[in-house]
Amino acid sequence: MTKAEFVELVQKNGEFESKAAAERAVKAFTASITEVLVNKDSVSLVGFGTFSTAAVAAKTGTVPGTTKTYSKPAHTAPKFKFGKTVKDAVC
Repeated sequence: MTKAEFVELVQKNGEFESKAAAERAVKAFTASITEVLVNKDSVSLVGFGTFSTAAVAAKTGTVPGTTKTYSKPAHTAPKFKFGKTVKDAVC
């Protein structure tokens, strides 16, 4: 599904008057989630899921089939855990 198709779905389900209003809602949602994750906080939407961050340790390894090595610095990664309602609906 493309973003445009998703905006149309949000317009229909949210009963927005226009696609522009639905797109503003989608943009506001994604910007808000991004802001929370940048602050290393989490958002729990009961039944839907939880957006959070996790600290990932530094890592080194060897490229398969070669003698080259690589290293990846420690970083923070975004995470999402689906809620029971979504899991039950998909299964």
